[in-house]
Amino acid sequence: MRDTALKTVHASLGARIVPFAGWNMPVQYRGILDEARVVRSKAGLFDLGHMGRVRVRGPQAESYLQRLQTNDASQILPGRIRYSMILNDQGLTQDDILVYREPTEWASKGKEFFVVINAGNAVRDLEIMRNVASGFDVQVIDQTDELGMIAIQGPLSQQITQRLTNADLASLKYYGWTCGTICGVSMEISRTGYTGEDGFEVYVPQHLTTKVWDAFFAAGKQDGLEPIGLGARDTLRHEAGMPLYGHEIEETTNPLEAGLDWAVKFTHDFVGRGALEAILKRGGTGRRLVGITTTSKRCPRQGYAIHGNGEKIGHVCSGNISPTLDTNIATAYVRDAFAAPGTQLTFLVKDKAEPCTVVSLPFYKRSR
Repeated sequence: MRDTALKTVHASLGARIVPFAGWNMPVQYRGILDEARVVRSKAGLFDLGHMGRVRVRGPQAESYLQRLQTNDASQILPGRIRYSMILNDQGLTQDDILVYREPTEWASKGKEFFVVINAGNAVRDLEIMRNVASGFDVQVIDQTDELGMIAIQGPLSQQITQRLTNADLASLKYYGWTCGTICGVSMEISRTGYTGEDGFEVYVPQHLTTKVWDAFFAAGKQDGLEPIGLGARDTLRHEAGMPLYGHEIEETTNPLEAGLDWAVKFTHDFVGRGALEAILKRGGTGRRLVGITTTSKRCPRQGYAIHGNGEKIGHVCSGNISPTLDTNIATAYVRDAFAAPGTQLTFLVKDKAEPCTVVSLPFYKRSR
């Protein structure tokens, strides 16, 4: 198990530490639902030191990324970010990633890239990335150990972060990327997140991670900024309809049935393209990802069977108590015939059927 640079800080804050994707991470500091409400109403700070961070540079960086992942790297403007996926030859999801293209005012003149990968898939992702790179004039540089990663999320995140940096955050678009001085050091700042709220992620020289974390809390004290653990992060991303690897997406799913076709561009020869085209030609896989809500006091949990017309027609991927909607929610794969919003189904808890209703995703969308 590995520790992030903020291990001592989490302990001092009374965090409950759990193993997660090979790392010791804070799952909560206080009640998970209370932490989620803080992010929805104020702002919360997250340690993302466990995420993988990879620099991609070289004359063929763009061509390499066209082969590696599903989105169209040639259409990522300098200073912008795209959500994407790495697939295998069968079109099955190996990971979901974020692909950043450096701004033109940086030394690379917009020709270099940065990729954020999931902690649990980092070893496999890097192996895939390096294998694909063997056919290109490109460097794949793992910067996970040299860069820390801190996220602030919530409606007050801009005003708090602006107190720390000279970067013009008001002009930084969602899924944009820039550079600004924090704690006297130039750092990369992106306007992204995994909660459905506005927010920023800061890429910090590892030895300055604790200093920057403390600076955020000093800047956000008057606004009620609080540390947030992985438990609330899961609840928040689930409400916002964002997939989690190992739940909504994994090695047995493809991006089309997961409703992620918007991140697949058939404009380039990415790994798995042929398999996805074959799936489209035959009309899909016969199932799709949906949201469900329930009036039951029982919360649907991962792996629970979903039934319709007296037979099993799917299974639950993720289930949570939603503090924002004040109900129990879940995502599930169900057969196409049962995927229309409003369809009445049941989920099984120890062979007892509990009612649920298919709804459109996401469950929650912030006002802009």
